[in-house]
Amino acid sequence: MLGFEDVVLAGLARDGGLYLPQSWPQLSADTIRSFAQKPFADIAVEVIYPFTGGTISRPDLQRMADEAYAVFGDAAVAPLKALSPGTHVLELFHGPTLAFKDVAMQLLARVMDHILEKRGKRATIVGATSGDTGGAAVEAFRTSKRVDIVVLFPDGRVSDVQRRMMTTPTEPNVHAVAIDGTFDDCQALVKAMFNDHAFRDRVALSGVNSINWARIVAQVTYYFSAAAALGAPDKPVSFAVPTGNFGDIFAGYVAKRMGLPIKTLIIASNENDILPRTVATGRYEMRGVVATSSPSMDIQISSNFERYLFEASGRDGAKIRDLMAALAVSKSFALGPLWQQLKHDFAAVAASEADVADCIRRVQSRCGYVVDPHTACAVVASERVEGAGEVVVLATAHPAKFPEAMLAITGHGPPLPARLGTLMTDPERFATLPNDLERVENFVESRCGGRTKATA
Repeated sequence: MLGFEDVVLAGLARDGGLYLPQSWPQLSADTIRSFAQKPFADIAVEVIYPFTGGTISRPDLQRMADEAYAVFGDAAVAPLKALSPGTHVLELFHGPTLAFKDVAMQLLARVMDHILEKRGKRATIVGATSGDTGGAAVEAFRTSKRVDIVVLFPDGRVSDVQRRMMTTPTEPNVHAVAIDGTFDDCQALVKAMFNDHAFRDRVALSGVNSINWARIVAQVTYYFSAAAALGAPDKPVSFAVPTGNFGDIFAGYVAKRMGLPIKTLIIASNENDILPRTVATGRYEMRGVVATSSPSMDIQISSNFERYLFEASGRDGAKIRDLMAALAVSKSFALGPLWQQLKHDFAAVAASEADVADCIRRVQSRCGYVVDPHTACAVVASERVEGAGEVVVLATAHPAKFPEAMLAITGHGPPLPARLGTLMTDPERFATLPNDLERVENFVESRCGGRTKATA
């Protein structure tokens, strides 16, 4: 068992598993009710502090939260907007890189720097991204004095805006790498590096994908803030969540385990529909990845689904190891008795490319509101799940991050905010590597190994 600080730095367990807390802290009804009147940073402290075991003081955590959320473009951090009667949009794109990943990443960077400074150490972060994680991680860690960061992204499978958020920063501790493959290939490379313990120790490897528990727990905050604004705990609400890697919706599951009354958690997928198929059939079966207008969900290996299965199985580690072994060998596994629990805990809908385009046009025409393709998947899902009641749709990215897709669908490419005015003309800097573990490890060690051995 590791303490909170060690889990933050480790990212992935040495046996390849994912960390979870021993138990779920419970927030009282009065505490949840009070969130309706509190700033987002204060809610984050109330949600996260019980998981720290006192290893980070409450004043230090409050300072880091205040600093993290001061950089957001909206004072509410995650404002809630009415879309139509009974449907609300939770805008999670007001951070520096216009995506929900900023909510956790800005705080995680400060927490990691705090821990490393306290211990007099450096770390090398290697992350895989299907689009948004990479930019958010680079932006959060680019000024770090104790972290070198390497981000792997699938070559040609992210939007130009997403790529440039990773490739235009000039800081020497930032390294973007285009991998000849899919996001799943990038993610497999990261996991393989974590499982190469000699390499892991040489470069002091850490991770910021949603395999890092701190990412998940930080995202729990906005479920509480949104629900409280709509009357929780006295009134339950449902959430429709665009998700590929299962991290964002698992944060909603955690909120529910902590006492937030959530009526339905709705998995919203695109044509890469492995999660809806699993809910419908009880079989998790990988297929080829299809490129869509919502690239952050172009995934077939949903890493955080393993965390959910562990909980659903009554924390039966042996059973989960067997399922993951079957996935590695045959690219599929049957949930068996866990299927009924999955159907109880989640609804799931896959939106086609035609569904997404129709939704974006329809919402803009009826409501005067522009959603990006990922958010459109969640709007479609919210409309197709019966009995969900009042629904909060998570708007996970700003439409300006996907100008080509939005132009094709609406005839207009939403402009980037003024603060990103030079993004599309700044020079890019990145490496291109094959899907080869040895080549990638050599790159990481050549760029970061020597710096990591030094201490400030």
